Amino acid sequence: MARLLARLGSFSTRRPWLVIIAWVVALAAAGGAYLFSGGALASGFSIPNTPTQQVTDKLSTELDGVGGAVGTVVFQTDGDAALTADQQAEISEVLATIGDLDGVSTVVDPFTTLEQQTDTEQQLADGATQLEQGRAQLDAGQAQLDAARAQAEAAGAADALAAQFADQQAQIDDGRAELATQQEQLDLATTLFDYASEIRTVSTDGATAVAAIVFDDTLTDLAPEVKEAVAAELEGADIDGVTVDYSSEIANNLEGILGIGEVIGLLAAALVLVVMLGALIPASLPLVSSIMGVGVGVAGSLAFSGVVEMASVTPVLGVMLGLAVGIDYTLFIVNRHRRQLRDGAEVNASIALANGTAGNAVVFAGATVVIALLALNVTGIPFLGVMGTVAAACVLIAVLVAVTFTPALLRLVGMRVLSKRARAKIGHPDHVAKAPKPMPTWRAIVAVVAAVGILLVAAIPALSLRLGLPDGSSEPEDSTQYRAYSIVADEFGAGTNGTLVVVAEPETAIDADDQNAVLALQVQIEDVLMAQDDVVAVSPAGVAEDGELLAFRVVPSDGPSSVSTEELVGALRALSPLETADYGTIELGVAGAASGNIDISQTIAEALPLYLAIVIGLSLLILVLVFRSILVPLIATGGFLLSLFAALGAVTAIYQWGWLGEVFGVHDPGPVLNFAPIILTGVLFGLAMDYQLFIGSGMREAFVHGMPARTAVVAGVQGARAVVIAAAIIMISVFGGFVFSHLAMIRPLGFGMAVGVLFDAFVVRLLLMPALMHLLGRAAWWLPKWLDRILPDVDVEGASLERPALPAGVHAVPVGPRRGGTSGSRTPVRRP
Repeated sequence: MARLLARLGSFSTRRPWLVIIAWVVALAAAGGAYLFSGGALASGFSIPNTPTQQVTDKLSTELDGVGGAVGTVVFQTDGDAALTADQQAEISEVLATIGDLDGVSTVVDPFTTLEQQTDTEQQLADGATQLEQGRAQLDAGQAQLDAARAQAEAAGAADALAAQFADQQAQIDDGRAELATQQEQLDLATTLFDYASEIRTVSTDGATAVAAIVFDDTLTDLAPEVKEAVAAELEGADIDGVTVDYSSEIANNLEGILGIGEVIGLLAAALVLVVMLGALIPASLPLVSSIMGVGVGVAGSLAFSGVVEMASVTPVLGVMLGLAVGIDYTLFIVNRHRRQLRDGAEVNASIALANGTAGNAVVFAGATVVIALLALNVTGIPFLGVMGTVAAACVLIAVLVAVTFTPALLRLVGMRVLSKRARAKIGHPDHVAKAPKPMPTWRAIVAVVAAVGILLVAAIPALSLRLGLPDGSSEPEDSTQYRAYSIVADEFGAGTNGTLVVVAEPETAIDADDQNAVLALQVQIEDVLMAQDDVVAVSPAGVAEDGELLAFRVVPSDGPSSVSTEELVGALRALSPLETADYGTIELGVAGAASGNIDISQTIAEALPLYLAIVIGLSLLILVLVFRSILVPLIATGGFLLSLFAALGAVTAIYQWGWLGEVFGVHDPGPVLNFAPIILTGVLFGLAMDYQLFIGSGMREAFVHGMPARTAVVAGVQGARAVVIAAAIIMISVFGGFVFSHLAMIRPLGFGMAVGVLFDAFVVRLLLMPALMHLLGRAAWWLPKWLDRILPDVDVEGASLERPALPAGVHAVPVGPRRGGTSGSRTPVRRP
């Protein structure tokens, strides 16, 4: 691989413009493919065959206007005054216009609903009055009949009038029976009305009204054009004295992949590059290469969004990783090339050698990241598999750009990759570097204890980790989504934002045309639902024409991401099946935001062990192959697990507990993004192995060239420390920029990756791992002889490459055989 990459680097130096133009063409082709065949990005997540998805599919099939996505629109007066008649009319007109848009199933006008509720309440009251009057009339008729019968008996005419009295009594009895039936219907209707009485569309002070927009499609399938059309109508509604806000189901869209936070992150990365490389020209090379790779990778991936369901967060993850690894991988090659030039190497030969050595490490490092990301497909969760595949493609392209595009740029830049001061010192005798000394053993012990202690303490909050999807409360405070969510919670109750849908499927279908039977069954089911803790209101949502499915809306006491709502979903599911005398068993199912969160979180939790086993297993094989050691890969993996749990602990503390909320924009703490742990696992494992390769390969190179094991540890750290620190700071800067993203789901991912890199690079790779390697000594490089014989020598350090022409006074001398049976090597040594 090293020789192949060296030849590839040499080709790029001979044909730099050909390589650059080829990548520009690739970028144009990817962009054109996206514009030509790219489709819409999904704003929601779903997993096939989960209980929630099954219920949603049934609703979409059986009941029109129930299974589609529901967006909330809030109309509120600028002051505390109630909405006037004119304002109400204008609101109704806007809603009517939205109801005519393509993709909109129905629109629930709050004032029409309020009027219907008022009419229903009046009808129930009138019905009760009429029944009272009817009973009074029957009682009076009974009294008259009884008096007439008594008079007839006193007059001895009872037998003659018996038939007449019997007819009158039968009429009274029939009247009472009819009243009893009507009373039963009234009682059922009153019960349903009472159960739904807390469901309001206009606030008690009349200043706020909430409308519901029901779409034809589910949130996952809802086209952005439909949401944009609805949002445009709402934004264009110029109602004097009324503010209009709407929920994330309408407002949630990509709104551009990069925001101000991401740009600041890139600027911070650029500053680090300038400080490290000492000049603008070399500092610009990693940025240009990473942007090229991200452009090709993300645009090319989006070109498939027309045929593959792709969530809106997917390309953002590709951008995050593409930028971070693209900058780092290019930096490693540029840094190696600069070091060789300072030693007096010729430009073209140095580029080829840097591509074969540092580029070789980049390829293996990128392979671990790609493996970790592609392994997301084994979870069986479609949207995670697509996210992993897109991110892996972006990383793969970043690697290809680093080993082809970067050498071409280096050839065009030439000696300007060094600052003027550095160029002036080329060929001058340098001070001979002192041989490194191994660290004291006591320092290694202290480092191990301190590093493990720091990571374990940071991981403590992860013990209380709760998972879910972000709701409106996690949106920026100045966003319409947050305002809509907050107003609804304040004026109508937090549970209104997290309404659940419960479906009931009786074993024996009900006659949908028999209103009395339908009312009776609805009340029977609602009695059970209302008896559950944390249920505020229940209302019927529809009955299928074949009578095989009934739907109900259940309003919990708290929002969709609360613990109580999560427990309520479990309690409702545990009710199934219900036993009835007339319809056999009734199966209950639950759908809604909270229900979907539970299903997604549970599915991901079940897939995580298999995912970890595959990722860690495959990557351990790669590390054994690279380092020719059993213990080094185990140390690398154990350190990763510590940094992963520490990162999850930090994410929990910030986003669930609300620590430092003002700093990170967490104004309403809630559960952690449910797919964050598995994404962080894949990404951080790949990145951790990157740093392990860059530091560990230096240790191994020093060891196999004859340096004592403990001295080789220090030599490896000293050789890679500066570039690893810079690379880690760059990654932290790039990921940290996404902490303040306009997309709620990206923020915890950006923070988790940034803090994960911080822990892994500075605590694990630069502190814990060297200390453990010191304590193990030569044993760290132990490999069974039988395994050493069958493993191929991948030469990740590129030691097999011939060094370029060396300056006067520097000669290649043999340094002895490699440990473990591999052949000897030659390395440049300066003769005094």
